[in-house]
Amino acid sequence: MKRKLIIFDIDGTLLYSNKIDSQCFADTYEKVYKKPFPTIDWTKYPHVTDDTIFKTVIQEQFGRVASFEEMDAFRNEFVELIKQKRIETPNKFKAIKNSRKIIELLVADDSYKVGIATGGWRKPAMVKLNHIGILTKQLHMSFADGNPTREDIINGVFQQTNALDLEFEKVVYVGDAVWDVTTTRNMNLPFIGVRREGDFEVLRKIGAETIISDYSDIDIFKRAIEEARVPQTMMT
Repeated sequence: MKRKLIIFDIDGTLLYSNKIDSQCFADTYEKVYKKPFPTIDWTKYPHVTDDTIFKTVIQEQFGRVASFEEMDAFRNEFVELIKQKRIETPNKFKAIKNSRKIIELLVADDSYKVGIATGGWRKPAMVKLNHIGILTKQLHMSFADGNPTREDIINGVFQQTNALDLEFEKVVYVGDAVWDVTTTRNMNLPFIGVRREGDFEVLRKIGAETIISDYSDIDIFKRAIEEARVPQTMMT
C-alpha cells in the first residue's frame, strides 16, 4: 500500500515559543561559558541546527572543536531552562491551533505516515512535544543530534522509513521558516508553509506556494497536502 509521508518541523510549525526558546539557548550559553552569545538570528549560521550553531560558536569564540561531553552538558542545562520557563510562563508556550489533532488524525489514517524532522536536539524537542501533548510512539523522528544540516535531519526520517520498506507516493515537509523553504528546494520535496500570524509573503517571496496559518480546518490541510509543490527557484 502506497501512502503519503508528512514530515513536520516543530518550532513555529506545531507550537510557538521560538523567541523564548532561542533566548534560552543564548542564556544557557552565557551561563556556562561566561561569554556573550553572538546572535539568535539563526540565518547568520552555516546551518540552522542546534549542533551546527553550538559548534560554530565554540569554534569562533574559543578556536577549538566542541567536545561531545561539553555539548551534552550544555544540552542538559538548556533543557532544564526550557522546562523552567514552561512552568513559569505556560501561556507563552502554545500549540499551533489543532496541531496535536492533525497529528492524531494522520497517524490514525492508513493513507499517511507521520515524521518529525527538527533542527533542534532530541531532548529539548521532546520537552516541547510533550508540553503540547503530542504522542510520539508512532512517529518517525529525526533530530539535530549528530546531524549538522537540515537535509541530514530529514534524511534521518527517510532512513527509518526505508528500513521498514515503506513506499510513498508523495512526501511533504511542513515548516515555517525560510530555511525550511531552502532545504525542501535543495531536496526536491513538496512544501507546506505555516505562518500563524498570516504573513504568508515571508515564504512566498522565496518560492513557497502552499501556505496555511494553522490546522483548524482539516479538509484545507489535506487539500494543501495534495497541492504542495517543491518551492520555486526565485529569479534574482
